[in-house]
Parts: sequence; structure tokens; C-alpha cells
Amino acid sequence: MTAPAPTQLLPALQGPEPVPTLASFGPPRLLAGLDEVPRMDRVAHLARHGGLPQLSPQELVALAEDIDLRGRGGAGFPFARKLTAVMDGMKRADGKGAVVVNGSEGEPSCLKDTALLLHAPHLVLDGALLAAEALGAQEVALGVTRKDVEDSVRRAIAERGPVRPALRVTLLTERFVTGEGSAMTNGLGGGPGLPSGRKIRSSERGLNGVPTLLSNTETYAQLAVAARLGALGYRNVGLPAEPGTLLLTVAGSMVVEVPYGVSLSRVLALCGMDQGQGVLIGGYHGTFVSATDALTATLSREALADYKAVLGAGAVLPLPYDTCPAGETVRVAQWMGAESAGQCGPCVLGLPALAEELARAVRGGGEGALDAVRARMRAVEKRGACSHPDGTARFVASALGAFPEEFERHAQGFGCGRPVTGALPVTGHQPPPAATPPPSPAAAPPQERLLVDWTLCRGHGLCADVVPGIVKLGPDGYPERASMPLPARMRRRAQLAVRRCPALALRVQGGN
Repeated sequence: MTAPAPTQLLPALQGPEPVPTLASFGPPRLLAGLDEVPRMDRVAHLARHGGLPQLSPQELVALAEDIDLRGRGGAGFPFARKLTAVMDGMKRADGKGAVVVNGSEGEPSCLKDTALLLHAPHLVLDGALLAAEALGAQEVALGVTRKDVEDSVRRAIAERGPVRPALRVTLLTERFVTGEGSAMTNGLGGGPGLPSGRKIRSSERGLNGVPTLLSNTETYAQLAVAARLGALGYRNVGLPAEPGTLLLTVAGSMVVEVPYGVSLSRVLALCGMDQGQGVLIGGYHGTFVSATDALTATLSREALADYKAVLGAGAVLPLPYDTCPAGETVRVAQWMGAESAGQCGPCVLGLPALAEELARAVRGGGEGALDAVRARMRAVEKRGACSHPDGTARFVASALGAFPEEFERHAQGFGCGRPVTGALPVTGHQPPPAATPPPSPAAAPPQERLLVDWTLCRGHGLCADVVPGIVKLGPDGYPERASMPLPARMRRRAQLAVRRCPALALRVQGGN
């Protein structure tokens, strides 16, 4: 299938909190109409999407199976299995049930749910009501953590007038773990929005103790689109095994709708970016994909599995060349430690300790400090009331694996000379980053150059992958220049290119 061409950026609403810029790669579905109006009210929504069909429980399950709809909040659980489990639970509960829309985004790198609820709230309400009516649920509850999002949803509910089942939205405390299933239902039920720690599925006992269908904002929006298009129409884009589109939050500021199977590099190019030093996929419980792999990676579950990565909540965070990977990792680890629910030792004690050991290593704590980081990671894994400790440890482990030379140099006290720019966004006050500050101009090393020996070069092109932005290939596949200025921050990458060149055609020349 030929990949669609990117469309222009779409207008964004303005507000006191971060509001994403919107874009689509090919014709949008979830973001349809937002190139004409900044928010789809009820009239604009119906004019664009048409009325919503009614489906029986069996038809709804069949639709979800036919399009392989999976949760878009992180876990990727098959939606049809959730529906079936809730149906079974409601039979045992005398027909009592509820539907919950998880519209919380406690992670600063994710804004796709915010984008939907601010710009296209009726699509989300459609999907939730479609499921509730098919199940016979008595209530639809939405949990959000932003006041502007709450206002948008309340306005959308008012635009609909009285409906059955009843719709309500609740503003919950904003923290990373608010979106965990039991924390969401606890908060919507009037209790503390904290994980219960009990291994009870929401399909058995969720909101107010009744079987509950709980899923992410985008999941319900995709369901509403699929109900109108039908399975065959929905499968017109994407991959045969992974049909449809998905929403990504790129660099913590842009929400992009793309079909499954599009290349990561094309999405980054649409957003005016490149792969930088590597790309964090899936947010702060996610995995770094190397700069080289990011050039060829495609956005699908199957393809990303080759890099031990998952799309998760759809966060895509390229790490620019001008920031310190070690310092960025410390900053996020400190924030994740502060986001603990405060309920279990591995989280409330273990994660801050992990962040502190990591900061000590980056300050020049030596190999022993890096060993202590690994020990702290092992100490928190599979011991929390929710997945927060495991996800945080996975993020730190991925960073150590993706940037081993960076962490080794920092641990040895050399640093990298780059500041921490906040490319991996966090909220609230954080301790000063532990990365080595940039050297003063007087201490800066002399300018070096990367040289190509034309008598040896055979045009393999590996150098352009290893030091992108320094080596640029011409139409013939050979470097455009024989001598290229080499910033100090790229010296180690250049040395790696020298070692990897099959023809031994590269060398680094010191400055005068």
C-alpha cells in the first residue's frame, strides 16, 4: 500500500495549559474537520460524521474483533475481550454495569487524549455511549485531570441534552498513576484516586463495585469511527494485521494522526524533526530506539517488537543532538520518583533512591554508582501495587542500554559538555539536572574535522547513519565533502564512524 502524503498542520486551541498542535499523515479520521473549525461542536460533529448506528452486544464484539481494536492507553489489550468479560460480569451482577472513559494523561509527553477531548469530544462520547447502550450499562463516567478538558466535556454533554445512560465527567487529581485502572475507578467513585493494589479486574468489580468497561479516550473514538465505516471501510488504511489509524504525541507538543505502518522517520519529518540521538517510544514507561534503527522503523506492534519497543500511549520523543542523554534520563527518573502514589515501599522509597543513584553516577560516581543503579532497578521490579515501579525501571534500563558510552563517560567524571534542554518534558519544579555543565569558551577544545580519503572511499554510506548532520551523502551515495567541521559533542560518534568504515576511508583531524 502506498503511504499517504502528509497534510498541513491543523489549527490548535489556545489555553493556559499546554495545547498540542494537530496534524495528520494522510486524510484524518479522528481529527477530521479540524482544518475548518478549532472544535467540533454537536452540529459540526454530526455534519462531518453522521448519526451513530446502534449495535447489539454481539455486533459490537464482532466489530471490535474484525478491526482488531486494542486499547490505546498503553497496554494494548484487545477490546473485544474486554467487552466479553464485562458482559459475563454483568450477567453475574444482575445486569448492573458501567462504562468509564480514561481521559487522564499524567505524563507530560502525552497529549492525544487532551487533543480529542478539547477538539473532538463528541467522537469520544459516541464510542462510550455506543458501548454502554449495547451492554445495557447504567452510567458513563469520564475521568480527566485538566480543567479546560473538563469544561470542554461538560459543554459537549450539555450540547447533547438528556441521554440514557447518564453521562458525567469528574476532575481528578493530576498525577502519573491517576490513569491506572483501579485508581481511575476509585477516583470516579469519590474515593482517593490511587491504585488499589488488588488484582481485581474492572470487568468484575469496577466503578461503584459493578462490572465496568474501562478504556482510553482514543479507544472509544476509534470505536465510533469504526461503527460508522464498518469493518471493511475501517480497514481501508493501515496494515492488514493492524488496520486503521492511531494518534501520536510527538516531542510532547504535536498530536499527529497516522495510519499503522507509516515509517517513524516520515512522521518526524512531518513534524520538522529528525531522529537525533535516538527516539523514546511509548513514553516514560517505554523504550529508546537507536538513531540508526529509527531511520528504518515503522509504527506497528509487530515492527516495533523487533526493537523490544511498544507504542504504549503513543508518545514519540526524539532526543536532539544538543542535549545530554544522561542528564535527561536523571531528570525524568527524579520526576517519576516524585510521582509515586505513596502507598508501597518499592515505589515511594525505591524510585527516589533509584533516581538518586542515577544522579550520583552521572555526577561522576564511578562504575560502582552504575552498579548501584542496576541493583536499585532489580529491587523495585515486580514489587509495586501498580506498574509504575516496573515501567520506571524499564525506562532507566533502556536509557543505559541506548547510551552506554554517555553514562560511562559521566560516571568517570568526563561528562559530555552538553546542557539538559528538557527535550524529555516534565512538570513542576525539579532539582537541577545532574549533567555536567557545558565548558566555558576558554576551556573548549580546538575545532576538529572529519576527513574522507577519496582514494579509499567506496560509498558504503554508513558514516551518514552514524554521524547524521555531519556527513551528508550526494546523489551518487558518496559524502558531499571531504572535510567536515566536527563539533566536540559529536567527536565520539565520529570516532565510531571511523572504526566502522569498511573501507577505512575516515579519520579525525585535530584543530589548530
